[in-house]
Amino acid sequence: MTEGSNRPDEFHPRLERRLGITDAVVLGLGSMIGAGIFAVLAPAAAAAGTSLLISLAAAAVVAYFNATSSSRCAARYPESGGTYVYGRKQLGEFWGYLAGWGFVVGKTASCAATALIVGLYAWPAQAHVIAVATVLALTAINYTGIQKSALATRIIVAVVLTALTAVAVVALTAPSIDFGHLRIGAGGSPYGVLQGAGLLFFAFAGYARIATLGEEVRDPARTIPRAISLALAIALTVYAVVAVAALAVLGSQRLAHSAAPLADVVRVAGSAGFEPVVRIVAVMAALGSLLSLILGVSRTTFAMARDHYLPPQLSAVHPRFKTPHRAEVAVGVVVAVLAGTTEVHSAIGFSSFAVLVYYAIANASAWTLGGRVVPTAGFIGCLVFAFALPLNSVLLGTAVLLVGAAAYAIRRRRAISLNGGAPQQR
Repeated sequence: MTEGSNRPDEFHPRLERRLGITDAVVLGLGSMIGAGIFAVLAPAAAAAGTSLLISLAAAAVVAYFNATSSSRCAARYPESGGTYVYGRKQLGEFWGYLAGWGFVVGKTASCAATALIVGLYAWPAQAHVIAVATVLALTAINYTGIQKSALATRIIVAVVLTALTAVAVVALTAPSIDFGHLRIGAGGSPYGVLQGAGLLFFAFAGYARIATLGEEVRDPARTIPRAISLALAIALTVYAVVAVAALAVLGSQRLAHSAAPLADVVRVAGSAGFEPVVRIVAVMAALGSLLSLILGVSRTTFAMARDHYLPPQLSAVHPRFKTPHRAEVAVGVVVAVLAGTTEVHSAIGFSSFAVLVYYAIANASAWTLGGRVVPTAGFIGCLVFAFALPLNSVLLGTAVLLVGAAAYAIRRRRAISLNGGAPQQR
């Protein structure tokens, strides 16, 4: 296949463009609405204290910068793979590879964390078993076609947004509410605020799912930027309202120690009968997030396999469903193993670090396209948040990225040897 050609062939298979703006927005929301509300709010409050809302605002600003950079790159390169593609095109082969590696390993950990959230809310005593079963079931849904995935996610998002609205109304109208808990800056260190922002970023990163689906979106130059902006704006509004409600009812200390923050919010607000509904909605939110997360990781895996950075067998497209079915299965198996063996908080910290590095490369790619202020601010913000995360997350994330870089160096050395001293051109 010649450079710049859009025609598929057996060596460079293409996916079909089936998604419009509504489906793209819903898939992005399905990735965002869930983890930030039901998993990250409590540890972020533990880090930032009463300055939680400052952390939320900081995470939202950096997410906006990243979204702007990602949408510009996605409009220029509407292909599966997201920043893996942008980095290769604008910065060079290694940086694209590193972005893809960071995304795959980071979001694989994110998938495991989200699956564990399902288990912890649905059946805490058997959380790992439930998590593994959930991953396998959703992998089967993704295997049979992206339109079914978008439809399932749309239903989940509608239910979750309705329930979160009800939670906010119950909390903000409760007799026990104390808006004095919203004294921003009354506690928390600058480091704690940055760490809280880094953890909250885990919840905002879902809009990347839209960019990684660039090859399956109709009219990508117009659809991708609009879908990313809309999804991010809706998610930020939801997070802000729910965070205010949770702080006003529980206060930062109680919120920080809550295993199920929104369930505690409605109980303390005097609506204990609504608590089981909140738990059910939490499971649905995590399911919607996990559905889109697995979808996005499999598409980046597909793109990297198509370029022979991962086993090329993973780039196969199913003749009937038109999905990268082998990549879907491989990702599902790895996530299922992690969900059965890891813990949710360690998975979140590692995922945040790897994905922040991914977005740093996205901003660097956008910087080369002009309009330098936003990409520069986004790049700096990503690195600051990444290295403000808990030390074990930083060390593990750095080690895994170095392993990926070493694998790249070995592969390149072999390619040069096979080509008689000249690097292989793609």
